[in-house]
Amino acid sequence: MPSALKYELVARCSTTKARAATLTLPHGPVSLPLFMPVATQASLKGLTPQQLEETGCRLCLNNTYHLGLKPGQDVLEKVGGAHNLQGWKYNILTDSGGFQMVSLLKLANITEEGVRFLSPHDGSPMLLTPEHSIALQNTIGSDIIMQLDDVLVTTSPDAKRMKEAMERSVRWLDRCIAAHANPARQNLFCIIQGGLDLELRKTCCIEMVARNTPGIAIGGLSGGEAKSDYCKVVNTCTSLLPEMKPRYVMGIGYPEDLVVSVALGADMFDCVWPTRTARFGNAITRCGVLNLRHSRYANDFRPVEEGCECVCCRQGEGGLGVTRAFVHHLAAKETVGAHLLTMHNVHYQLSLMRSVREAIIEDRFPAFLRQFFRDRYDGDKTSYPDWAVEALKTVGVDLMEN
Repeated sequence: MPSALKYELVARCSTTKARAATLTLPHGPVSLPLFMPVATQASLKGLTPQQLEETGCRLCLNNTYHLGLKPGQDVLEKVGGAHNLQGWKYNILTDSGGFQMVSLLKLANITEEGVRFLSPHDGSPMLLTPEHSIALQNTIGSDIIMQLDDVLVTTSPDAKRMKEAMERSVRWLDRCIAAHANPARQNLFCIIQGGLDLELRKTCCIEMVARNTPGIAIGGLSGGEAKSDYCKVVNTCTSLLPEMKPRYVMGIGYPEDLVVSVALGADMFDCVWPTRTARFGNAITRCGVLNLRHSRYANDFRPVEEGCECVCCRQGEGGLGVTRAFVHHLAAKETVGAHLLTMHNVHYQLSLMRSVREAIIEDRFPAFLRQFFRDRYDGDKTSYPDWAVEALKTVGVDLMEN
């Protein structure tokens, strides 16, 4: 099918499956691997578009289901799409609404036709079909649009339903391709389903790759499954996906998950966690997560993270240079506290991925991984998560080596 993106492979890690690439989209280039902040309702909670731009973000995520409910397709059409609505001149990816089958399941009824939702706003019924999802995304004008898929939580014991969901997702992709009105300026990504069943995942990869969409996502994860099972699915899928297309693992955001997933061959990630955890007073740092609501920070006059170049931590040159004590004072009481930590957390995630990319290009990614885990676990190898150690062994990196 037609493509409105250009994928240029810049470097491969000589040990792991990690890649660095440049993805050119209608609203400019983005560097892979990357993390996408989530602006569900066309707004990143706690940041203005200008503040998001200043973090270096060039691709963020909006949600089709929520925008379809409010402001609705008519308003989106009148304003000229989500870029104009939210004042964002860079790239947007839209989730199709499929994930709401999991998160809002009590409101949903799934059939071959599509998904019948009850609006969380007023209880009115809404039918989301593959065709309607694509029509909404065409109106939104996002640079990357996602197929509507049949999403089932990975921990479901219903093998028959899992197979049905995988096969239906393939059929729905065909309907999405047929309905897509703007393939020359919007990129439709397919979504690999199949739960934790590696044979179902392999079958789905073969079927989806045959449809030749501009990019490919691995969906249905981050649903409570064991991290070891997650890694097996990602590793299995990336081994079957085309080398010269972007690979997007949906709903992933913890720093350990990001770096391990890159080593397993994935390129793109998104998650609400960095912004959500900021609203609870938590700062993501290279040494772990700091709960700045704790009384120990009341007299801590260091930056949120030493050496961080975000506007929250940076001294001078437009930086605020706020202290942990100040954020502690504000946390959970004043919205400014959440805003400051959101700036920091988004910057941390994007900076982490820039460092990962640099390490791949300079072919020192295994050394980067070892340093990342040393920093995060204070050099205590006995504290390293078993799932990460085992997953990285499969791609040639032994974290337990001296």
